Amino acid sequence: MDKGVIMEIRAGAGGEEAALFVADLFKMYSHFAEKQNWKAILLESNKTGIGGYKDIVFEIKGTDAYQKLKNEAGVHRVQRIPLTEKSGRVHTSTVSVAVLLEASETEININPRDLRVDVLRASGPGGQYVNKRESAVRIIHLPTNTMVTCQEERTQQQNKEIAMKVLRTRLLAKKRAEESGARDAQRRGQIGTAERSEKMRTYNFPQNRLTDHRIKKSWHNLDKIIEGDLEKIIETFDKKTKKE
Repeated sequence: MDKGVIMEIRAGAGGEEAALFVADLFKMYSHFAEKQNWKAILLESNKTGIGGYKDIVFEIKGTDAYQKLKNEAGVHRVQRIPLTEKSGRVHTSTVSVAVLLEASETEININPRDLRVDVLRASGPGGQYVNKRESAVRIIHLPTNTMVTCQEERTQQQNKEIAMKVLRTRLLAKKRAEESGARDAQRRGQIGTAERSEKMRTYNFPQNRLTDHRIKKSWHNLDKIIEGDLEKIIETFDKKTKKE
């Protein structure tokens, strides 16, 4: 059975506009998952005030999900006029995407003594149960200072299981990167610093154009792409890189 893919999208340069684009990319990948008959499951999120996310973590389950999504990792740049911009000026913002293969319990051994588990009240939108009982869970892996917080589910046990899944995946990615001699963890290498100059792809809304800078190719149907029509882009990138 195919393993799940853990995707993390985080706002970079651009403030609230970057946070809004995190939400847009989450919707894009969720719609793409639907078109592939995959399942997208929200694991962790940190919402902002006007509908964006500082960061969001979700799992995608389905055949060949990792093979198709692995090259989505990197810095995504967006150019558009924010809803709050009165002068009509185009702003440039960035978000970072990490794509990690889900780790199983047999692949990464975590000593319970190395964990600090905190239970806290969930915060933000989510229903009547939010803020009324301690259902959110925060787990810190002390040796690496890796922290995961989950509050998406209603019970402590469900949130703890999800947090452990994300923690295992992050620790395995770090372990694999260290074993291969990489300077930084795989996840950090994928995310970069989210500076505008590091972009791997640009979404230009005024010109309805998406450009993948790695293969120097553009598509002029951004409105469709942002709704989840990613198949041609993924196929083109795959064919191009296999020839090189």
